[in-house]
Amino acid sequence: MGFELADLRLIRQLVEAGSLSEAARRVHSSPAVMSRRLSALEARLGTRLFHRSSRQFMLTQEGATLHERALAVLESVAEIEAEIAAVGTVPSGLLRVGAPMQIGRHRIAPVVGDFVRQFPEVTVQLTLSDAGFNVIDDALDVAIRAGLPDDPDIVVRRLLGSRRLICATPEYLARQGTPKAPDDLLRHNCIRLMRRRGAFDPWLFRYANGEIRSVQVSGSLVAASGEVMYDWIVQGRGIGQKALWDVEADLRAGRLVECLADYACHDISLYATWRARPRLPLRLRKFVDFLAQAFGAG
Repeated sequence: MGFELADLRLIRQLVEAGSLSEAARRVHSSPAVMSRRLSALEARLGTRLFHRSSRQFMLTQEGATLHERALAVLESVAEIEAEIAAVGTVPSGLLRVGAPMQIGRHRIAPVVGDFVRQFPEVTVQLTLSDAGFNVIDDALDVAIRAGLPDDPDIVVRRLLGSRRLICATPEYLARQGTPKAPDDLLRHNCIRLMRRRGAFDPWLFRYANGEIRSVQVSGSLVAASGEVMYDWIVQGRGIGQKALWDVEADLRAGRLVECLADYACHDISLYATWRARPRLPLRLRKFVDFLAQAFGAG
């Protein structure tokens, strides 16, 4: 009995997702379909690959061996594909891209549309999330993210530099008062961003003497989505911290007002990141160059 690449990709997808339901969600399938595929593979092999119950989903010893070998085979296949694609003259194939929600919708998605118009043989699968993408863990070709990754095997290209700022609507500030110093935020409804480890509620500020201090803000609204946060801020429901690239049009139009500008200390950069490999597929090289040009990072 021989393996098909689909079998090996299935094992990788299941391990990366950690459950049948999450694996199904990531590939736009259903848990029942993923379960049938796994059961069929186990029946062909005559052994169980995963311990499955309502409380656990983990590799058996045989599954761990197959997973290790599957990763090596898929890596070799990817290198062969990249080597062939790198010498092509027309970009083609599938490109999986992940980006933060708000800037992804408003700035990345239009660039993707322009890229596909110019290179119609490329299919771009764009996934938007504020959870923070990792190229390898999320099985992406390109992850667009704020901040540098920790993995030394990930290549980065800076697309955009900006800063975080505190902002609110004129109407909110008329009702609640404009903060003059960071400690004034303790009397405001601060809209906060949620990440896996909790809310981002110590906000940092730089004082005139150069000292950086944190203010433990609080409020009634917390979201895991930067876009939901933005909506609450422009609706006048509180005061929030956003990247300038998300709100610069609102500041120019007067829909939002920057507060505590003299205390700003949060520089932020947007990066395109991808896994290091001997030869990049032409579609990946062209896309990163296209992104950089669109963002003025040439």
